[in-house]
Amino acid sequence: MSAACVLAADVGGTHTRVLLAESDGATCTPLREQHYVSADWPDLLPILENFLAAETRRPACACLAIAGPITGPISSPVAGPIKDCGDGPQHAHVTNLPWSLASDTLAQCLNIPRLALINDFAAVGHGIAALNADDLLTLQAGEPQPCAPRAVLGAGTGLGQALLVWRDGGYDVLSTEGGHMDFAPQNDQQVRLLNSLRALHGHVSCERLCSGSGLAYIYRFLQERRGAAVPEAIAQAFAQPSDQASSPSDPAAAISQAALAGSDALAQEALREFVRIYGAQAGNLALSCLPFAGLYVAGGIAPKILPALTDGEFLRAFNAKGRMEKLTRRIPLHIVVHPTPGLLGAALYAGRLSPGTAAGF
Repeated sequence: MSAACVLAADVGGTHTRVLLAESDGATCTPLREQHYVSADWPDLLPILENFLAAETRRPACACLAIAGPITGPISSPVAGPIKDCGDGPQHAHVTNLPWSLASDTLAQCLNIPRLALINDFAAVGHGIAALNADDLLTLQAGEPQPCAPRAVLGAGTGLGQALLVWRDGGYDVLSTEGGHMDFAPQNDQQVRLLNSLRALHGHVSCERLCSGSGLAYIYRFLQERRGAAVPEAIAQAFAQPSDQASSPSDPAAAISQAALAGSDALAQEALREFVRIYGAQAGNLALSCLPFAGLYVAGGIAPKILPALTDGEFLRAFNAKGRMEKLTRRIPLHIVVHPTPGLLGAALYAGRLSPGTAAGF
């Protein structure tokens, strides 16, 4: 069977990436890709309408990967056709945007017969199966076991997590909101960070610190305690109003760039603490599901701070699990360096929605 023309989107609090592709559910051939600044738009629908307005090709199916929980019928096998799990539309609310979405409304407005919503890190889980060796950087080879669980997590605007469980000859992807688990400090400085955030927010999730805004908060916290001078580039990034998302200024990016360049000692310390928190949370996820087929670190931040993730600090925090350290050392640990694994996964999922593809009905 031939591949179908599909629409895929990866919808995040900072960026929305849209792709038109040909997909049979197992492979994907990109046709056109465009990136949008999410906060520049009132909702997702006008973004998709803007993208499709330039197209003569009309997608038969669509999959939209959303940074937030999905309610309604969901089916997420990595292989084989996508089957409906019940009646009614799907709904989603983007965690870091005031966008509420309904699959039936989007399908009707876009005139796309089959349209599905999935969690953004479920989409990463679907994309993992199609990655090549060049798309991964291995931190720990471990002792891989076929058919064992897999797990993915990644820090960006937020902190996403998903699980993959083997069933009936393939993996099912299970969405989670694990990034909103309680933050558990691992040292005295992290205890102080926890207390500071608790005074502001009450509940403190892992995402409060293991995200772009989390890195910025760590830096500001350390700077205020030390009274240290702030380099101009970082100061300008902090001065950027939060409602002007289209600006290239980004405190987390400025901090990580200064840290990796060695131009600001405070930025280096902030990034080290961020990496420790990130590694510890990856280790917590590993203990929760024992992903002996691999734990994959994705998200927008990881490819930008590879030197900090590969210097040993992340791996030490990952394995610092007391009596369970021997266990975590057996778990394969990879960094995903593919630029858009979630968009790839959404396109593959969309391809399996089509009755005209090899993987469809």
